[in-house]
Amino acid sequence: MDEIDVKEYLIENDQTFRELADQHRTYEQQLEELVSKPYLNTQDQLDESVIKKKKLALKDQMQLRIHRHQTQQSA
Repeated sequence: MDEIDVKEYLIENDQTFRELADQHRTYEQQLEELVSKPYLNTQDQLDESVIKKKKLALKDQMQLRIHRHQTQQSA
């Protein structure tokens, strides 16, 4: 199973992974809203930085779960 297949499987079958993916999508939408602004004030810039860090942390957690699943399946 490649990473995309594992991700789809985990979204369907792992509640925690699904919640991580949903939160990741929420952060992505928030970033898109910020970037679409013609001008980012200081607070917007700070928010952008915080959201990017949170989004990256979620991605790391998701990657770890994907890796664990792939390892368990190959064992």
